[in-house]
Formats: sequence, C-alpha cells, structure tokens
Amino acid sequence: MKRRLTLRGRDAGMTTAEYAVGTIAACGFAGLLLKVVTSDTVSSLLTSVVQRALATAA
Repeated sequence: MKRRLTLRGRDAGMTTAEYAVGTIAACGFAGLLLKVVTSDTVSSLLTSVVQRALATAA
C-alpha cells in the first residue's frame, strides 16, 4: 500500500496534452525552418558555398 502511494505522486513523464503541444511546436518550427531554407536568399547562399567548395577542391 505504501509503495502504491509513493508511486502515485511521482510525475513520470509528459501527459497527452503536453505531447500535443510539443508536437504542434515541433511542426511549427519545422515549417518555419523549411520556409527559411527554401527562400531565394538562403538558396543562393548555399549554392555559392557549394560552388566555392567545389572550385577549391578542383
């Protein structure tokens, strides 16, 4: 009985609502990251870095 009472008061992890909020936050962050990476500015910057690396290696 004593063991059952001590286990009941312990918080062992996230609840379903916390998982939902965490999932929504992760999806929002992924969407924002996708928007930034696929923007024209970042795309041209990444292309420039890759071209410089290939030119240096050759």
